[in-house]
Amino acid sequence: MATLTTGSYECDTLPAPRLTSGLTPDLDHKRSSSPLSIFETSSAGSSPPPTTSDVEMYTTPTAQRKLCVRHQRMADEGTNLKLQQALDALPVQEREAVNAIWSGFSSSSHPRRELILQGILTMCCFSQLSLLTEQLGQLIRIDPFTALPREVSLRVLACLDATSLCRAAQVSKQWKSLADDDVLWRGICEQHIGQKCLKCGWGLPILERKRAIRMSSASPSSSPPSFPPHHTPDLFVSEIPDALPFTRPWKDVYSERLSVERNWRRGRCSVRTLRGHTDGIMCLQFDETLQHPSFPILITGSYDRTVRVWNIETGLEVRCLRGHTRAVRTLQFDEAKLITGSMDHTIRVWNWRSGECIRTLEGHTEGVVCLNFDSNVLASGSVDTTVKVWNFRTGEAFTLRGHRDWVNSVRLWESEEPADVEMACGSGSEPRICQGTLLFSASDDGTIRLWDLARRTCLRQFMGHVGQVQSLKLLQVDERCDEGVSRQERRVADNNMAHVAQVGNAMNPFEVCTVITHDADSESMEDIQGPDPIAREVLAGSSRKRAKRPVLISGSLDNTIKVWDIDTAKATQTLFGHIEGVWAVASDKLRLISGSHDRTIKVWNREEGRCTATLVGHRGAVTCLGLGEDKIISGSDDGDIRIWSFAGDNRLR
Repeated sequence: MATLTTGSYECDTLPAPRLTSGLTPDLDHKRSSSPLSIFETSSAGSSPPPTTSDVEMYTTPTAQRKLCVRHQRMADEGTNLKLQQALDALPVQEREAVNAIWSGFSSSSHPRRELILQGILTMCCFSQLSLLTEQLGQLIRIDPFTALPREVSLRVLACLDATSLCRAAQVSKQWKSLADDDVLWRGICEQHIGQKCLKCGWGLPILERKRAIRMSSASPSSSPPSFPPHHTPDLFVSEIPDALPFTRPWKDVYSERLSVERNWRRGRCSVRTLRGHTDGIMCLQFDETLQHPSFPILITGSYDRTVRVWNIETGLEVRCLRGHTRAVRTLQFDEAKLITGSMDHTIRVWNWRSGECIRTLEGHTEGVVCLNFDSNVLASGSVDTTVKVWNFRTGEAFTLRGHRDWVNSVRLWESEEPADVEMACGSGSEPRICQGTLLFSASDDGTIRLWDLARRTCLRQFMGHVGQVQSLKLLQVDERCDEGVSRQERRVADNNMAHVAQVGNAMNPFEVCTVITHDADSESMEDIQGPDPIAREVLAGSSRKRAKRPVLISGSLDNTIKVWDIDTAKATQTLFGHIEGVWAVASDKLRLISGSHDRTIKVWNREEGRCTATLVGHRGAVTCLGLGEDKIISGSDDGDIRIWSFAGDNRLR
């Protein structure tokens, strides 16, 4: 193989001072090919070697000189200057010999350099080889982010998971600047917040309430307003001053939500008890995202014939609505109205802010057990075994018959099937219920029915429960969520160890609750992965929506919870765990919860069908549940309302 000439070697190995400040044309053309050519002048004895200050006087840059990463780092660290000082300490003859070796090696081609090194290695003793090993361990380490453009570095870091990014941020200031970049953490947030990741199975809550508070907070030091319980006229007037919104780093957003999810998985929660009802709680609903009032609202109905409005933040009762003559079994509210159903056969529409009853609907011949409404339609189920559908636009109502026992739960569903507008809404002046509006109903006869409200017919029956079906929940889930379950979700724990902790007020035995977490140690934070291909497309500026599919969840007094395929009317999962009947179920994309006659609340991993935690504390059957992003609110036959908060600052006590 032909060797390369000295002039063809690309890497410049000038001493550090000359590399940083350049050479004059007079010195440059006389420069030797040695890595320390400056030493040649000193060895001749004609003049002392130029000092650093002498070299810094030269301002003309070296023409067409290009350093490799290795020698650029040497220049930055002043390695050659240190070698020069060591060489100056040697006698002149030794200095010339060393300089000759260096000059010969520097002027050699790559193949010749390899040959010279192999020969030197054969002559080295173990002490020299040990020195080489020690030096090479440091020399061959190259920080890639010092040589790569920032955009390429971010692409590399986008392949890491959240834990690895946090570790990378501890390497150096430059690495921290890259690892904390908003682009990276936004990608991880897009992948995990509000949904379950297809790779690792983890999902993080959105925390809409905290986002709203930050958008409306005047300053970090401002405190939420306090409202006395007797001050009702202006109770729902927001007293938080307006302020300009501010943004936070995406890493902080992720960290806050990860803390909440950790608490869910490890059973860390605090418990508060609200008391005011004089009989069992039968229904509840809460909302933390209302624009007005500024605090989160909880509304409960009870066997004591009252409906009570609560401020969740303070735990104070805001208002008590009276009017029903028998137990209030069901309710639902939005920003404009509250609708309640009672065993007195009536449905009442309220202005829950003022406490005024706006209208009373009569039509059922027995008690009203359940209801559900949207912007156009109200559906109610009754002890009289019928379902009534009330049209808000026309004021008319019609009855669906088919169940043979109490109708305990109804759920409206807007199908995505295309509808013929003229056929759906009518050709005359009276608008009818639009085609595609469907209704699920559950009954004590053990069946669930799916109704087409436009045609007023039963489309199919869901049969599988052997007891009375008490509760329904309709959920939109990601089509690929169950298919893309990671190793963490596929894993079935080898042990069934339970971790028990007590929370609540230790001074009051009635407020002490028990949290039992199952296989908590198996939930490793290392399983949270970095952006998957879909998330990486978000980083690249494109987006792809996951396909959604509806899932029906039911709870029954046969002690089971079933997950149904709506298209086939078949149960795809049956969850076992409660030792008595299930009265209530609630679910979101991240978890499923159930309340039972056995006085417990269970938290489930829906995809895996595994109970992750059991909450014990009620002294009666758990009859109703509300699920939030960082809390569970439960009502019981014991008359208590309990708020189980999994907010980020909780610790087991």
